[in-house]
Amino acid sequence: MSINDDVQSILNDIKVGDIVNIVLNNNSVISGRLMPRYESSERDHIVIKLPNGYNVGIMLKKIKFITKVSSFSIETEELPKKNLYNSSSLKSQYKNDKDLSQISNLPKIALISTGWTIASKIDYRTGGVTSVLSAKDLYTSIPELSLYASIDTEILFNEYSENIGPMQWHLIANKIIEKINSGNYDGIIISHGTDTMSYTAAALSFALQDLPIPVIIVGAQRSSDRPSSDASSNLIASVIFATQLDYSGVFVAMHGSISDKEIYCHIGTRVRKNHTSKRDAFKSIDIPPIAVVQDDRVEIQKIPSNIILHKNKNRNKKNKEFNIISKTKFDDRVFLLKYYPGFNPILIENVQKLGYKVIIIEGTGLGHINRNCFSYLKEAIASGMLVFMTSQCIWGRTNLNVYDTGRDLQKIGIIPLSNMLSETAMVKAMWLLANYNDLDYIRNKMQENISNEITFITPIVE
Repeated sequence: MSINDDVQSILNDIKVGDIVNIVLNNNSVISGRLMPRYESSERDHIVIKLPNGYNVGIMLKKIKFITKVSSFSIETEELPKKNLYNSSSLKSQYKNDKDLSQISNLPKIALISTGWTIASKIDYRTGGVTSVLSAKDLYTSIPELSLYASIDTEILFNEYSENIGPMQWHLIANKIIEKINSGNYDGIIISHGTDTMSYTAAALSFALQDLPIPVIIVGAQRSSDRPSSDASSNLIASVIFATQLDYSGVFVAMHGSISDKEIYCHIGTRVRKNHTSKRDAFKSIDIPPIAVVQDDRVEIQKIPSNIILHKNKNRNKKNKEFNIISKTKFDDRVFLLKYYPGFNPILIENVQKLGYKVIIIEGTGLGHINRNCFSYLKEAIASGMLVFMTSQCIWGRTNLNVYDTGRDLQKIGIIPLSNMLSETAMVKAMWLLANYNDLDYIRNKMQENISNEITFITPIVE
């Protein structure tokens, strides 16, 4: 078969899902299952799933010919299911194969999707990827979920996390209020892309205070078509947290190690993504995670005395409207400025001219910035802008009292924010700016601990 023929001619009667041998121009052979090309709209390659579970794309011009080894039969073949947790203690409670999701005493969870694919499977009849978001399909794809909860699913919107910002935070917060006020749920799970997950977690932590039940934000570092995917294990753990955690509030559930053994529960204002692709990319900063899921149980960690956590109020309290303290608006006139050697201070003036009201500076070390910037900062503050200082360092806190630079910055009017993460500080300023008009009030509130964004004890070991 000529490689100049189109892809349909190359495939002939081979269909998505069939096992094939692909002979390359160098006479090497690659074997695997033919997959749909959902990763890209380009038409110059085909995709197969290798026996090790990974997908590989092969350029058409490198293919000599393709032969079919066997056909896919949707009646006889099923995708393998992983036993992600040792749930024998729960399984022993049930003596037959009835649909566990219908057992009345199971906790009820609302699962709200914002765009992350919770679980997906290839639909070989259509050649496309099917997002699993109906309750029935969700239980079929991840059957372990039915051991822990009855889950209602809803798609709020479908966005990559880099497209999620203040408007979407407002929508998510209001949807959470709606679900809680229904009185029907023991916990709420928000599926979310990982890149901006910590921003959303901080936003919800400020927008929704004194929550009666846990709100767990969960994502995946590895896509569902990879054997190393953490999608299912993270989601199962988030359901366990939502049903067993004694605390209410906003939390993030992600892998604590590269294995499936530990999933950590992080406080929403103290978590950060520290790696682009590792499964354990998320870490709690300056505090430990509050809980760990191991097997099928929640293990509460030793929580520092300065961390304030509220008890789960929804235990056995159905059909009650709770008095949630909610202010769900955000104002994006907050600029996160990272100082670096060679930084041009004219940028500060430009930020002011663009109409921003608050600047969050990521300074060096304890919170420093070049003296060439001082006059520009002084002018910005005189114009009515609020300027706060955080550190580029991941761990530790700002201290503007140690060196002359810091003391001079304070004289200008720069306000240090202790060990508040710069991303959290930016979100907090957006929230305060949208909901309060008094700049003095905002200035003071930025320095107060509202949702564990500031801790007063730093651990010796990170």
